[in-house]
Amino acid sequence: MLTMFQKPKTFKLRALHGTKKFGVAGRTYQEVLRKGCFHFQLPIAGSRLCLYEDGTELTADYFLSVPDNSELVLLTSGQTWQGYVSDIGRFLHAFHKPQAGLIQAARQLLSGEQAPLRQKLLADLLHTVSENTEAETRAEDPPWFEGLESRFKSKSSYLRYSCESRIRSYLREVSSYVCTVGTEAQEEFVRIVGIMCQKLKAEQYHSSYFDRGAEAGSRLCTPEGWFSCQGPFDADGCASRHSINPYGNRESRVLFSTWNLDHIIEKKRTVIPTLEEAVAERAGREVSWEYFYSLLFTAHNLKLVHIACHKKTTHGLSCDPHRIYRPQTKPRRRRPARKGR
Repeated sequence: MLTMFQKPKTFKLRALHGTKKFGVAGRTYQEVLRKGCFHFQLPIAGSRLCLYEDGTELTADYFLSVPDNSELVLLTSGQTWQGYVSDIGRFLHAFHKPQAGLIQAARQLLSGEQAPLRQKLLADLLHTVSENTEAETRAEDPPWFEGLESRFKSKSSYLRYSCESRIRSYLREVSSYVCTVGTEAQEEFVRIVGIMCQKLKAEQYHSSYFDRGAEAGSRLCTPEGWFSCQGPFDADGCASRHSINPYGNRESRVLFSTWNLDHIIEKKRTVIPTLEEAVAERAGREVSWEYFYSLLFTAHNLKLVHIACHKKTTHGLSCDPHRIYRPQTKPRRRRPARKGR
């Protein structure tokens, strides 16, 4: 008699392979099951209800304790449901060749989702399956180029430009120290900066670091465009295994701009001041500009790191004192001439 007077419970119900949900109300488990089967045109025999969130199957008694507006999945004989991870599993099954229908299904699930954790998982999944990694040109993937100047015709050309811009900014920082160098050393400092500039131009400002089409030894990514965080300056690797493919979609391209090319031996605190001091105190010795070039502009002293792995504390590392100046060659001692017999 109790069920005749209790308030009907409301639920959101969908079939196993469907993404559309409809509202259903009922005072008992059997009433909700019957209405669900009628709506989806499924047989009542062998059918059952379970929670969308974790796959827990409902019983007549458990039904009474389930909160209103819970999501339910209607299963028929032989079907199983392991919770919302089952949705993700279905999407991942088609991961390598996502179709428009797959992306649309993910968006439909996300549009009606309220739980923060499931929103995050579905959003991340949608972000991944929406990637068009193999595309390279503007014509092949127009959304990727949104907001970029029309002169960029390919993804690689933009990412090369992005890397070059970072390296150019390091060169500008070095050049800005000219005014702080003593008068007697300024000419030599300018000469060294000029040599570095010519070297950078010859190396195309090491823009190949971000180019997935570059040779293996001159890029920091896989041929598909995946970059892995190399970890903080004081670690051998990234404990969080951060990775990103800026070639995949526009969002990844934008997020990649927050990754840092971090100087292991610090640029501002250590490398540039040491170069300035070396020029001022050279006393006839020749500064090894190649050594400073490698510290300022190359992967010898640069680590690509996720923003969370970029430690802004003082690194406390010094330049190698044995490499600041070129080794001085000792003049050859002339052998005394042999006396004739």
